[in-house]
Amino acid sequence: MTTTNTKETFADFHTFYTQAVEPLKKENPEYRRLDGKEKGDTRSVFAYFMYQDKKWKVIADTYIDRLKIAFDELAKGNDPWVIKAQRDNKGEYLAIKGQPVRNAKLSIFA
Repeated sequence: MTTTNTKETFADFHTFYTQAVEPLKKENPEYRRLDGKEKGDTRSVFAYFMYQDKKWKVIADTYIDRLKIAFDELAKGNDPWVIKAQRDNKGEYLAIKGQPVRNAKLSIFA
């Protein structure tokens, strides 16, 4: 018998934030990252959401405050995202418009 560990796919970023991130932060106010750790990289997927007809995976080491910045921009009616090519040009990632790329602490990939 196999166990499937499928992560949820949300219809959009707003739904992802309100149904996955906000409840996590409410239950664990001390969390800075989605995985609750303070440092270290991970390839573990926290969840997925759809944006511009693509499925984006949110890695568990993403900082919650960065997601909040994007959510607040979305609440103002602004599209917070810019799609960028990875360094090897073999994929894409989402970055928050106007935020520095260096030390972004945001891991969202197509």
